[in-house]
Amino acid sequence: MTTTTTSPATPVTQPPVSPLERFRVPGAFLLGAVVLLGIAPLLVSDFRLNLLAKYLCYAIVAVGVSLAWGRGGLLVLGQGVFFGLGGYAMAMHLKLADAADTGQTLPDFMQLYGTSDTLPWWWKPFANPAFALAMTVLLPMAIAALLGFLVFRRRVKGAYFAILSQALAAALSIWLIGQQATTGGTNGLTDIQGFFGYSLNDPVNQRMVYFIIAAVLLLLMAGARQLFISRYGELLVAVRDSEERVRFLGYNPANVKLVAYVVAAGMAGLAGALFVPAVGIISPALIGIVPSIGFVIGAAVGGRASLVGAVLGAVAVAWAQSTLSDAFPAAWTYLQGLLFVVAVGFLPGGLASLVSVVRRRRPATRTRTTPVGEAP
Repeated sequence: MTTTTTSPATPVTQPPVSPLERFRVPGAFLLGAVVLLGIAPLLVSDFRLNLLAKYLCYAIVAVGVSLAWGRGGLLVLGQGVFFGLGGYAMAMHLKLADAADTGQTLPDFMQLYGTSDTLPWWWKPFANPAFALAMTVLLPMAIAALLGFLVFRRRVKGAYFAILSQALAAALSIWLIGQQATTGGTNGLTDIQGFFGYSLNDPVNQRMVYFIIAAVLLLLMAGARQLFISRYGELLVAVRDSEERVRFLGYNPANVKLVAYVVAAGMAGLAGALFVPAVGIISPALIGIVPSIGFVIGAAVGGRASLVGAVLGAVAVAWAQSTLSDAFPAAWTYLQGLLFVVAVGFLPGGLASLVSVVRRRRPATRTRTTPVGEAP
């Protein structure tokens, strides 16, 4: 009778991480901070810096789109709703503050179009700056939580979810247009002069707003990346790839998708709130179906699965819109749609995946094998 001895299993050792790989992500964030907070304010004029602040607000929305769509597979075509909710919450407070500075109790547009001499009841809480700041994020997240709970529990996904998102954006835009006496109608809330005690007509204060927007963008990118590499981020990818398997393992995919959708809505609301002091206006034209699609196109062109790609894509598409829409106002909408079709149909990973695509298509180099006994 022979006995066999088994050797103890050798532990699996992970390959050492190179210093370059270890410091790649912190180095990228440091480079982004230097460019946005150091180089851009020194080299760019005040006018261009204000435009860049506007583009960075769109980039903040793209961070949420990258989380919800790039990681979770949720085609969020209604981010304009949450962008608008955050923008209107901020603009309402700033308009009330401007009116108080001039000794008025009503904003200027209400004195023109209003039918009453008293402030509407739902405007009054926004006179408190803490309440207004909280609502810029909590109100979009609450609406997203309610909608997501109703939609994801019924397992609505794909094109049906996208259509519902667009319907919500259209409904909010139509409602805002119809409430001219209390929301400004098609004009929206315009001519905003101050920002928490600082005059927006001062170039120094406009630069301060830019620095705030750039810092918020960097912080949200860092937070989103932590979500990407966390256990929740892996679970979100698993739900995107195989929802039924995740359900079989005991997780509720509806809750996983709901968290991503709510977080993305909060980011969009914060972007809308920062957009108001950067531009001085918020209107229904900025929150309808077309702007909502524009947010998604920016992330798709840059690369929705990559945070840096989504941010750069959002800035590039916004810059192209500002530049080309003036020269070709009738053709820009068609070009925008073409960009989305090309990005989704032919380059799903966006411009961020070009390097990997080229590497995969490059023919492998053949290496000569040396037979045993032959000198190399």
